[in-house]
Formats: sequence, structure tokens, C-alpha cells
Amino acid sequence: MDANDFRKNMLPLSGKLYRFACLLLKDKSEAEDAIQEVYLKLWKIRDSLESLQSTEAFAMKMTRNWCLDRIKARKPVYIEGYQNWFDRRTDDDDPHRIMENTDTLRLLHRILDQLPEQQRHIVQLRELEGLEFEEISEVMDMQVNAVRVNLSRARNRIKEAMQKYESDGYKPNPTTVGKIL
Repeated sequence: MDANDFRKNMLPLSGKLYRFACLLLKDKSEAEDAIQEVYLKLWKIRDSLESLQSTEAFAMKMTRNWCLDRIKARKPVYIEGYQNWFDRRTDDDDPHRIMENTDTLRLLHRILDQLPEQQRHIVQLRELEGLEFEEISEVMDMQVNAVRVNLSRARNRIKEAMQKYESDGYKPNPTTVGKIL
């Protein structure tokens, strides 16, 4: 793989890799460092990348492993995550609707933060990054059926939590909720 092929095939993945690293590390600058390191490693093995079934899944797995190594090397510190997961802008200029969307996103973030780590990662990879089940299983070192089960359980937890809030009088924006469920 030459430099042009690498640029064409690997660089478009940077957004997905960065968001995944942010999810794991909960620190934007550390996530940027992670992506730099992953791209350096990918560049060094660029000739063997063509033989892989999914270079995207391989890059995600490298990112995950690098981030997990960093987490093991330090004490975990919680910093508010999921900041840029959703596009908060709408075509609608109605301030009430914008406020509803923002409130719904905050609620979804709170619910996602309460999911077990593995389920939270699977939801991000599937629903927000659009990876296929086979790619997620490769990234997470799990069987495809285990990925499906965990995703189903996560969706059920999200749905139950949303129903609980609705029973307490909260009216979520269905468009925003639909991005996850």
C-alpha cells in the first residue's frame, strides 16, 4: 500500500477512531495522541493491511488496545463524555425544539453512561459509528452472537430508562431517541 492508497483508505477512519478513543479515554487530548500512535503503527505495517478482511475493524481494534493500555497505566478519571456524539443543530429555528433536543441528548448521555462499559462500547460502534456486527466482534474480541445479545440488552435498558422518564412526565424528542433505538 503506497501513501496515496493509505491516505484514501485509512485517513477517512480518523473521525470514528477519535470518537471511539474519546469514549474509552474520556480525554480529548489523550484521544488525539492515541489516534496519532495508531496511525503511526498502521503506516509501519501498511504493506500487510491489504491482506486484512476489514482494515476498519483492525484499526478500531488497534485503537481499543492502545486506549486500554493507557487506561491500565493511569488511574481512571471521569470526564464528561459523549460531547460531540450527536449533531445538536437542527433546521428548525424554534428555540423550544432546540431546548427539547438538548434535554433529550443530556438524558440519553446519562442513560448511556449508566450502561455497562461493554454495552456502551457496542452501542457506540453499531449505532453511532455504523460498524457491522462482524467488525464489532473483531474490535471487541467477542463472538458475533455475543455482540448481538449485548446490543439487544443495551437497547432494552435504554428503552426501559426512557419509559421510566416518560412515566415521570418527561417527553423525549422521538427523532433524537431514534438515533439510538
